[in-house]
Amino acid sequence: MNTIIVPVDFSQVAEHAAKYAAQLLQGHFDVNMILYHSYSKPGEADAAKEYLEALKAEILKEHIVKIETLAHEEDDFVDGLERAVRHRSANLVIMGITGKSSLAQVLFGSNTLKMAETKACPVLIVPENTPFTPIKHVMLTSDFKNTLNTTPSVPIKDFLDLFNPHLHIVNVDKDHFISLTEEYEKEKKDLKEMFADYSPEFYFMRLYDVDEAINLFAESRGIDLIIAIRKNQSFIEKIFSTSRAQKLTYQSKVPIMLIHE
Repeated sequence: MNTIIVPVDFSQVAEHAAKYAAQLLQGHFDVNMILYHSYSKPGEADAAKEYLEALKAEILKEHIVKIETLAHEEDDFVDGLERAVRHRSANLVIMGITGKSSLAQVLFGSNTLKMAETKACPVLIVPENTPFTPIKHVMLTSDFKNTLNTTPSVPIKDFLDLFNPHLHIVNVDKDHFISLTEEYEKEKKDLKEMFADYSPEFYFMRLYDVDEAINLFAESRGIDLIIAIRKNQSFIEKIFSTSRAQKLTYQSKVPIMLIHE
């Protein structure tokens, strides 16, 4: 992982995400953090560049990170950000989201979820006002279905290698009983081998409300970040339909990284 883009839009939500990213990357001098801003009119170019340089200077007063700035004129925020990801070969986008019922939620929250729907690269969503904590415990959610073919292990490992956290692999299913089925045991074995370098711990929860279960587990285990895989057909699909994605990301107290299979 060597390039991370953090879009900012003059809002406190976005600047909080940028400062979170700076704390996250402090000391990782081989990772380049790009502060990105898109504007809609040519006359806004100078103000955009001044804003980015001022935010960069503010961050560098507190954190030792490698930062550059990028300002583009774009008709559509998400299209422009996706293009920047491709042109810079970015490995990750870090964005903020607000939990308030306000114009900020409608605009920036919507753009965050729209970006997460693209397949440009993983998107790390930072809830508003979430304090930074070192990445020591990571939860990976899994539906335990065809995991060898649907788990994007390389980008997940790239992220884990950066921070070397404890890995907790979690499955939520209302039909779990005392013992796992042969199918679940096989998938568990595949995942254990896939992430053997991280000594994963496995948890199987029999609950009906999946997003509530994930948040409860995160709180009880001191999880610092959740990784969720976006799949076409699975229990994750139920979570990350538009309405469920909003519910989980707006209610979560810890950052969530969304990644496509």
